[in-house]
Amino acid sequence: MADKYDVKRELACYTAPRGRFEIIEVPELAYCMVDGHGDPNNAPEYVAAVEALYAVSYAAKFQSKRELDRDYVVGPLEGLWSADDPATFVTREKSAWSWTMMIWQPDWLTPELVAESVAKAAAKAPAANLVRFERLSEGRAVQTLHLGSYDAEGPTLARLHDEFMPEQGLRFNGRHHEVYLGDPRRTAPEKLRTILRQPVAPA
Repeated sequence: MADKYDVKRELACYTAPRGRFEIIEVPELAYCMVDGHGDPNNAPEYVAAVEALYAVSYAAKFQSKRELDRDYVVGPLEGLWSADDPATFVTREKSAWSWTMMIWQPDWLTPELVAESVAKAAAKAPAANLVRFERLSEGRAVQTLHLGSYDAEGPTLARLHDEFMPEQGLRFNGRHHEVYLGDPRRTAPEKLRTILRQPVAPA
């Protein structure tokens, strides 16, 4: 049997260098998404959103394997983050943040299959009804690998926003994007691995 498709191995945008910024081209990708607002550490809707995304993603994986004979590794949790003042990402004022949590889905999944997966997942995770299936095209982006706790991201983001992007003649062109390669429930904060990505365009 062929190896399961693993997006983290197949696409370059799911790897990033540590200690430096890299400019890449991100292909258009499909995701299951849920929107919300506020501090993810104490917002009940955030927990419900993440549970719903995993429930739908695993339901879709099993349907793909059963109906299409195509298996794959469920993608990592990802988040798009925005705020009226981007400086709140550096200062970590999380109550001001809006978020879209999401999990990658393979291109061969149809909207109909995902809709069936949402219906199945909603039986156990009611928030699954909030999940939408959407494609995201980020294009050119800058990214780096952050090792450590989420709250230690501030200095790296400050260097990205205030030094690297101006030096490269780049401006913001989309929401701050994080790819969580570690599980905070099972990994010590200082060992968490997170890709920090910022879509950009010429200034």
